[in-house]
Amino acid sequence: MAQETDGCLGSKVTELPLQATDSCTNILTKEEKEKLKNDRVLVSEFKQQKLEVDAQKNWDLFYKRNSTHFYKDRHWTTREFEELQAHREFEAQKLLMLEAGCGVGNCLFPLMEEDLNIFIYACDFSPRAVRFVKENSLYCPERCLAFQCDLTKDDLRATISENSLDVATLIFVLSAIHPDRMQLAVENVYRVLKPGGIVLFRDYGLYDHAMLRFKSGSKLGENFYVRQDGTRSFFFSREYLANLFQQAGFHTLVNEYVLRETVNKKEGLCVPRVFLQSKFRKPE
Repeated sequence: MAQETDGCLGSKVTELPLQATDSCTNILTKEEKEKLKNDRVLVSEFKQQKLEVDAQKNWDLFYKRNSTHFYKDRHWTTREFEELQAHREFEAQKLLMLEAGCGVGNCLFPLMEEDLNIFIYACDFSPRAVRFVKENSLYCPERCLAFQCDLTKDDLRATISENSLDVATLIFVLSAIHPDRMQLAVENVYRVLKPGGIVLFRDYGLYDHAMLRFKSGSKLGENFYVRQDGTRSFFFSREYLANLFQQAGFHTLVNEYVLRETVNKKEGLCVPRVFLQSKFRKPE
């Protein structure tokens, strides 16, 4: 199964405008409801443990296969998250930001081109992805610092000063982490944000088309699945995500399902996508 993302190269599709909503309104067909209801067999405990041990290796292999050519550049982040431009006390203030799960720089480099007064810490689980970032001609040590990091184990404060960042992004990142370890990642980010700092979040929402495509034998737990390449994906409900961040000490500002239809006219397909887009603030 190919990685389902917010946008990958090679898919000849038209994406209809985003729609935000408080409820997940992707109406399931009778067949889809039955499929989810009857999919109760979980991947064996032995295989699940192996997937956890091999998680970094599987993402490294993903980037080895796809190099820098899989994901589209994310030019939509400043449109969707005005905090990337407005979260300053004065116009000339340099914005300090963390992009957690930077991949090969599809969000990092568009942001650097658009905003000359920003410094971005960019980390990823995959050493190969970090190497691709550093090899990019746009990489500039005066404006960004890329480093390898397991958000569930490695203390971000080893690289970033505590209580120093204005903004952190978690965009299609948390879903790849085992649900039992997500809290550790969120708490890790909390420590490096300054009081009043904001986390900008977008990831897979409950009943997204990608979730419905998984075949029997792919289920790891509730709303948690493994792809054929060994990478994993979790699908969030609003309630689950809000609780995760509130347990870490954050206040919820926005927490909405974002609905999109991906249309492939050539194949006559209209695919419903469900994402969760949220903003959380560290208390002043």
